[in-house]
Amino acid sequence: MAKIYNMKNAVEIKHAYVRRDERYILEDASLKISTGERIAIIGPNGAGKSTLIDVIARRTYPLARDDYKNIIFGKERWIIQELRPLIGLVSPSYDSFFATKYSVREIVASGISSSLGFDFHHNISDDVWEKADIEIAKAGVQYLSKRPMDTLSTGEKRRVMLARAAITSPPLLLLDEASNGLDFPSRADLRSVISKYATDGRTIVMVTHELNEIIPEVSRVILMKNGKIVFDGNKKDALEKDRLSSLYERTVEVVEKDGIYSAFC
Repeated sequence: MAKIYNMKNAVEIKHAYVRRDERYILEDASLKISTGERIAIIGPNGAGKSTLIDVIARRTYPLARDDYKNIIFGKERWIIQELRPLIGLVSPSYDSFFATKYSVREIVASGISSSLGFDFHHNISDDVWEKADIEIAKAGVQYLSKRPMDTLSTGEKRRVMLARAAITSPPLLLLDEASNGLDFPSRADLRSVISKYATDGRTIVMVTHELNEIIPEVSRVILMKNGKIVFDGNKKDALEKDRLSSLYERTVEVVEKDGIYSAFC
């Protein structure tokens, strides 16, 4: 794992095109993400943000082109089973997948093997259960540990999914609207948890609609619109009033306090 942390770039995407229903939902997307960088991606609905995350995670494969590249931790070709533990992914698209009778503790622990819960074939060590308990506590859902997943609220599931994503100590954490469905105190709690992950050298890429979900440790923000990256630069420049007003095609006011941004129309 140390070798991966020492790679100069965690991610390098070149000329990614994704087409669906006769239109591009991602068009000529290129970016480099340095190891240890913390990045936020924002933009209107349908901008291509989640698709870009799925391309990085290799859940979506762009059109085959000679100039397309997807290099993760210095390698273009991966056995997917070897790559999975290196990328922690939290996405709303997983919500229905986790509508199961398995307990929270089982769901988090089974993230070690990328399985959905356990059956009699699995032999789970005490170390894995201990790690699961640690991540559950970090996410602030220890009171749910024995509850079946299908009894949880959307916000509770999202925090469990974060704990599960973190159990392999992945050097790359992809958060696609991880706070969606949480009330604002719970969002603040989750933001605090994500900030803790940002202090240990791992690379974090977060997609959000709410500027106040962006952790203070984020220094770079990517703006997307109509499937394209329209700005990629430092946070202060990206979250400037006129730039966001142009992005969303309406007047946007921006407020910053103690490194946390908020926006309203």
